[in-house]
Amino acid sequence: MLRSSFSENLVEAGCDEAGRGCLAGPVFAAAVILPRDYINPSLNDSKKLSAIQREKLRIVIERDALSWAIASVDNQTIDRINILNASILAMHRAIAQLLEKPGLILVDGNRFHKYPGIPHRCMIKGDATFLSIAAASVLAKTYRDDYMIMLDREFPVYKWQKNKGYPTEAHRRALQSFGLTPYHRLSFKWQEPPTLFSNSL
Repeated sequence: MLRSSFSENLVEAGCDEAGRGCLAGPVFAAAVILPRDYINPSLNDSKKLSAIQREKLRIVIERDALSWAIASVDNQTIDRINILNASILAMHRAIAQLLEKPGLILVDGNRFHKYPGIPHRCMIKGDATFLSIAAASVLAKTYRDDYMIMLDREFPVYKWQKNKGYPTEAHRRALQSFGLTPYHRLSFKWQEPPTLFSNSL
């Protein structure tokens, strides 16, 4: 079971992002403050959960969290500042919306920019270690999936309802046939198959 906290007495906010490796759409991030000594055996890294499990957990997280917030950074900003900085910016935006100021930020991964007035700790595989980060991963993933399903109604040929903007074969074939949309990240450069795209940043 995942750990409920890192520190002994600080209010902790877990942060994670979703959509960093996509070819289209924004990157989403979430920040979640859970009650101290929180227990939920079902909560885990969103990548280890099915879509149905994530949707059920989203309801539980939003009900049980002391505070939670979602934020995003669009593809134009991703192209301008790069995907790493955009992911961190989305996390900063989510933290800024929390109703309670945390005493410590737990971040999934190994890169983060200092948030004003709050210390942070980067945790490799943090979404599989700490409940608050896992909760953030579930919220970021489900909210981004919902957004890409909405965009799919505008551009159904790219199959975003299924691939959520990731570089699947169906997405790549659609790009070859129909080209880029206003939601595609131009900083992911077009190449000849089989490596159709690469991140130039």
